[in-house]
Amino acid sequence: MKVLLINGSPRAGGNTAIALDEMVKVFKENGVEAEVVQIGNRDIRGCIACGNCRKTGKCAFNDAVNELAPKFEAADGLVVASPVYYASANATLIACLDRLFYSTSFDKAMKVGASVVIARRGGCSATFDELNKYFTISEMPVASSRYWNSVHGREKGQAEEDAEGILTVRTLARNMVFLMKSIALGKEKYGLPEKEKWQATNFVR
Repeated sequence: MKVLLINGSPRAGGNTAIALDEMVKVFKENGVEAEVVQIGNRDIRGCIACGNCRKTGKCAFNDAVNELAPKFEAADGLVVASPVYYASANATLIACLDRLFYSTSFDKAMKVGASVVIARRGGCSATFDELNKYFTISEMPVASSRYWNSVHGREKGQAEEDAEGILTVRTLARNMVFLMKSIALGKEKYGLPEKEKWQATNFVR
């Protein structure tokens, strides 16, 4: 089993990295391959709705998004983590996720998703909700923990002092392992849920 972890922080070795490192330890303890990719310090622009991905199968901007796409496709689970900026995720991460989810045509159903947010104080719940929307529009089960997946700390290293936050992300990782393994067994025995033909509607017609 494989998990891809996307670090949306621009700070190497910061509090976001500390939270993800705790998850990686749990994944490795359970025989799950884990790869962390830091994109918060990369130059990633937003989607321009050019439609090129529908023709070529990849984003027109050949940057970290196209690098992540095959890793995401091969993964059984995806973790996205971000520091909180103005009660929202890092804009670079959002630009990346918008394009990653939109430009990739592979089936994401039943890949397990989880988000982790890090803040000095407030904005965690709003950012947590923002990130989970990528999973719930893609038929990806969302893993949960004993509390909302937030860790607190401002200065580098302070996340380690948030005992409850660290416990939360470690529990999250264990629950992800269980879900991924359970889904794999379910797919083997029952297959994936039946899909109906998609019907696109709007509020005009």
